Amino acid sequence: MRRVVITGLGALTPIGNTLTEYANGLFEGKSGAGRITKFDPENFKTQFACELKAFNVEDHMHRREARRIDPFSQYALVVAEEAMQDSGIDLEKVDLDRFGVIWGSGIGGFETIEQDIEASTTYDVPRYSPFLIPKLIADIAPGHISIKYGLRGINYATVSACASSSHALINAFDYIRWGRADIIISGGSEAAITKAGVGGFSSMKALSQRNDDPQAASRPFDKERDGFVLGEGAGSLILEEYEHAKARGAKMYAEVIGVGMSADAHHITAPHPEGLGASNVMKYALADAKINPSDVDYINVHGTSTPLGDIAETKAIKSVFGDNAYDLNISSTKSMTGHLLGAAGAIETIAGILALQKQAIPPTINHHTDDPDIDSKLNLTFNQTQERKVETILSNTFGFGGHNTTIILTKVK
Repeated sequence: MRRVVITGLGALTPIGNTLTEYANGLFEGKSGAGRITKFDPENFKTQFACELKAFNVEDHMHRREARRIDPFSQYALVVAEEAMQDSGIDLEKVDLDRFGVIWGSGIGGFETIEQDIEASTTYDVPRYSPFLIPKLIADIAPGHISIKYGLRGINYATVSACASSSHALINAFDYIRWGRADIIISGGSEAAITKAGVGGFSSMKALSQRNDDPQAASRPFDKERDGFVLGEGAGSLILEEYEHAKARGAKMYAEVIGVGMSADAHHITAPHPEGLGASNVMKYALADAKINPSDVDYINVHGTSTPLGDIAETKAIKSVFGDNAYDLNISSTKSMTGHLLGAAGAIETIAGILALQKQAIPPTINHHTDDPDIDSKLNLTFNQTQERKVETILSNTFGFGGHNTTIILTKVK
């Protein structure tokens, strides 16, 4: 099997619109939550979210182009551009037939669907935009990226709810190590802070309703947690075969050494109460990486701030890591960014890579009260960044439908 490294990163998040801003926000323990500005939320049970701040798409593309692209694809193009620039790839010196794009989005063009349906009802005969379908389909984002850069390799989208971008990264890793591609731009994007998005998740009782204190609403592992905070944005990673990257003198952020995928086979939205699927997926990834539980230094957990999910994931960690669980640092960066749904896996894998680079663990902010159902001896990195030696990180992402993913990365040696 061929080795696979990360040679470029891009981030667009509620706590920073570039990779550098995102990194600063993570280690400062910054909350991205606030009252919704995209529409009037007054009549909604949840009136806040983690929106992008001061983001203007016209800083990145012409207004005419932007109007023909749903925000989730806009975000994808923005972070892909940052990752491409970060990687230093010269497109004239690589084989574009072996350069692909695999991208994840849990929902796709949610805003486009909502706006077009609302607009169509204003006419006696329903009228729909000719761009409706090309804007909303989830696979259009990797299509836009490949067209922009002329990438003729593997190209498709992964859709597995909140695990979508992690599945994209896993597929990219596999295709490169199997020899079917040399470079793949991967990651995910989501733009679901709409009336239907907020209303739908709220009706499921999935969202926090802490309207009086939005910035403290996402509080994974805290006894008073009452649901997740919806976020938006994107993350992009360039995966490249090691020798290919070495030959062109690329910087290498990290090496992907193992991945896992599993299913809970339990419930459409609730996790297995004992974390069975989560335990299995971490075991699969450790076996794929050929490392021991004691080799892992940091776990960036799914950690959504939901009553059931946080308990199940900590049980799974204890099941897999045993006594080594108490030597780990564990944190949920969703406490800062909110839950970016299909883009979560990408930006959280980037958070793990930044921990490797900085030799520090981004915190789980907003912790106030211990939950008696969560082992207080676990180091959940509450409220402050912690410095430590970090060689290997593990990132978990789980999705509605019982989809579980784990990605393990290490420093390049």
